[in-house]
Amino acid sequence: MEIIEILGYCAALLIGLTLGLIGGGGSILAVPVLAYLFMLDEKLATGYSLFVVGCSALVGGFKQFQKGNVDFKIALIFGLPAIISVSLVRSFLIPIIPDELFVLNGITITRRMAMFGLFVLVMIPAAFAMLKSPKSNPTTLNTTKVKYNYLLILLEGVLIGAITGIVGAGGGFLIIPALVLLAKIDIKKAIGTSLVIVTLKSLIGFFLGDALTMHINWGFLLTFSAIAIVGIFLGTFLNHLFDGQKLRKGFGYFILLMAGFIFYMEFLITTT
Repeated sequence: MEIIEILGYCAALLIGLTLGLIGGGGSILAVPVLAYLFMLDEKLATGYSLFVVGCSALVGGFKQFQKGNVDFKIALIFGLPAIISVSLVRSFLIPIIPDELFVLNGITITRRMAMFGLFVLVMIPAAFAMLKSPKSNPTTLNTTKVKYNYLLILLEGVLIGAITGIVGAGGGFLIIPALVLLAKIDIKKAIGTSLVIVTLKSLIGFFLGDALTMHINWGFLLTFSAIAIVGIFLGTFLNHLFDGQKLRKGFGYFILLMAGFIFYMEFLITTT
């Protein structure tokens, strides 16, 4: 095994460790780790990332379910259009995107540049979500029946599913505020419900899309995912030893750094 592969598997442990320590964000590193350390192309990197994200969210979602923090009705309303959207993107859109899209000022814009460029755009709000101090939202008993904005919830699910299908990231940082604002549920239940949604749309999208259209190296993928899951349990065990807010902010800056690195690798080096 080469040194760079060892670093890749260590990064898989770091992904899980981050998820266990701060409760989110780590899976967004899966795409750059798979692309730059294991040298996978953009299709495989984003597809494999969906599987890793789904497995990681499954572990977290089960823990939230045990705490009673999952609203399955909202998960179905929001998750179903997201599942359909991500599955259609991975099954039909990604396979037909040409390697070269267009030429701009003498620079050929490729599929890889477009997918990773969008991924960078997704990483930036994810980083700022980590940097922002969470507000304490005490829950109050609400005896009135909540009227859900079903149309907006459906549209949000379709949009986030499409983004997930293209970039291979779970999009929990987008789902959580959407659930709070549109579904009118408290932040704890929004976090638990978002993990269920991420699990369903990531895994179903992967199995209905990538698993049917690409050759999957199951030995590698299961090993990578298992190491990430070990990291989750390790991080959960150790999280009481660290200041969670400082960790979140530090990881937020790290995501911004990674976004800059991806932009440099894909748009500056390749165009010079």
